[in-house]
Amino acid sequence: MKLAVVVPVYNAARHLPDVVRRIAAARPPGVFRTLIVDDGSSDDTAQVARELALSGEGLELVVRPQSGGHGAATKTGLETARTLGADHVACIPCDGQSSPETLPGLVDSLKSRKLDLLQGSRLAGGGALAGGMPLCEFAGRWALGRLERRVFGLALTDFHSGYLIYGPSALAQIPFAQLSNSFDFELEVIASACGRGLAVGEVPIPGHHGHEITHLDPLHDGLRVLRVLWRYHRGRYRP
Repeated sequence: MKLAVVVPVYNAARHLPDVVRRIAAARPPGVFRTLIVDDGSSDDTAQVARELALSGEGLELVVRPQSGGHGAATKTGLETARTLGADHVACIPCDGQSSPETLPGLVDSLKSRKLDLLQGSRLAGGGALAGGMPLCEFAGRWALGRLERRVFGLALTDFHSGYLIYGPSALAQIPFAQLSNSFDFELEVIASACGRGLAVGEVPIPGHHGHEITHLDPLHDGLRVLRVLWRYHRGRYRP
């Protein structure tokens, strides 16, 4: 197995060193490269990432010239990882809310359960509330999840964690370039996996909800989610 870890970042200079340190300390099996994808940050994220790359073996910075959105940065990371020969890719959020320490267990679970796509979920097992997620946010995610479970027919608790492990079939079959450049990218990944009959699952992970900066717009991104669900219902994500 050749595992690449992709960390999409935007104005994340404050959190990036700790997240990179935690990924390295986790020692995920088969990892050969960690890719930091800077999505045209306006702070000193790129400089921080360059300094980390100089001191960390197997750490590489990929700079996008201008911000294209979370999905665009993630797609750049996935394509770079595939070009480098990765047959498994782990995408980890840069805010530190989703525990990088769980990565080895997630990779093992993907393989032992013969899954093609695995999500780390803070909602499963109570990790979100225990980690300080506001009750209103938890309730909103839970309510949206009920609709998503009904549409996709998947027993997932959260479709928006951003913490995904891709197996070889997912990397080969999901048309990443055709998917969203925004925060609904991961939902379209799940929709595409379902449309192709790939095996999708999740594992509970602990969470930490601190003072991280969010770039989400609840109304705008909520409408984008509904659009994905409608498109899936109309067969948009089938081959």
